[in-house]
Amino acid sequence: MEMTMCFPLLLLICSLCTAQLQTESDNQIIPLGDQTEAERREPTNAADQQQRFTEDIHAVLREMSASLAEQRVEISHLQRENEAQAAKLKALELQKTELEKQKTELDKLKQELQAQTAELISIKARTNVTENQVEALKRDGEVKQVAFSASLLASGGGDMGPFNTHTPLVFRHVVTNIGNAYNPNTGFFIAPVRGAYHFEFHIYGHGHASHGSGAVLVKNGEHTFIAYEHQPSYSVKPSNGVTLLLEVGDVVFMRLWVNTRIYDNQNHHTTFSGHLLFTM
Repeated sequence: MEMTMCFPLLLLICSLCTAQLQTESDNQIIPLGDQTEAERREPTNAADQQQRFTEDIHAVLREMSASLAEQRVEISHLQRENEAQAAKLKALELQKTELEKQKTELDKLKQELQAQTAELISIKARTNVTENQVEALKRDGEVKQVAFSASLLASGGGDMGPFNTHTPLVFRHVVTNIGNAYNPNTGFFIAPVRGAYHFEFHIYGHGHASHGSGAVLVKNGEHTFIAYEHQPSYSVKPSNGVTLLLEVGDVVFMRLWVNTRIYDNQNHHTTFSGHLLFTM
């Protein structure tokens, strides 16, 4: 911009120098005798011309000074705007850097949150497994505690039988029923868990010439072990016991043997007992 301002000034100086030289050439001294009237009037015109040139120079210089001042003001204004734009650009770059930093931090937090969420899901799954295991262990602990013992009559005393067919026996006087596997209303023991169970049964009867005393243990409708005794007088008390492998839901109960009779009273002579030995 300064080069643009100096170039017209150089042109003006060159023009003035040329004009000055021309004036000096024109103002060379000519002998008065040799000058005409018109020639004698030329110096005055040359001085006027030189004065006009000087005034033009000053006018051009003033105009150029004013233009230069305006250009300096414009340059100063442009410099301030440039500085303001540079400051804004720097602020934007700082904001961009801060946003990128925040974005990086946000991505990091997002990854940490995803990792924590996955860990939480894993912990929850492990917790559910643990809870299920606890419940299973609790159930196992409960079903491992299975035992019952009952006598035939709930009250009073008397004989039962004889009958011409095998007849189910219901032992109604329950002394122990841990696990509630025995039902005193049906006489059925239902296995709550797969395992080995031991059963014992004791039968009491009066001797009779025509009828013995006996009962059989039944598993799922099939006879297993029997306790039987027959004599014409006095009393008899046959007994037996067995260990059975039962599946969940297997049914065990007692039947009165055909054409026999048994006796029970408040002393609980005729009994049926069983308990879980171990699960399998």
